[in-house]
Amino acid sequence: MRYLSDEWITAVAQQLALDAPINALAPQYAVVITQLVTGTPLGDVSYHFSCREGNLSFGKGAVPSDVTFTQNYDTAVGVATGKVNAAEAFINGLVRFSGNHQKVIDAQPLFAALDAVFARVRETTEYR
Repeated sequence: MRYLSDEWITAVAQQLALDAPINALAPQYAVVITQLVTGTPLGDVSYHFSCREGNLSFGKGAVPSDVTFTQNYDTAVGVATGKVNAAEAFINGLVRFSGNHQKVIDAQPLFAALDAVFARVRETTEYR
């Protein structure tokens, strides 16, 4: 499946629902992020991850968020495949954010668990 396609977003959502570690962490956090990836082969793509009141969701499109991250397609692919360090991309201005970044910092264990979900989906993802 192609990275950032509707099929990819659905696959991430399905894996998220099945992942016991991240679902166990969910009641401890309240954070919503939107990712906007510009210049993809599919046009500009946005998706969101939400953790509220112990409920997790992942879906297409932007929603009211604590933080919105924006990056171009090459940066997003690099971060998704591990070829680009996410923190370095942020420091170097390749990833821009708006909103309450403290919410993301406070939820680092949740996002570490989300990385495991992305890793499973990555196995069947085409990035170009």
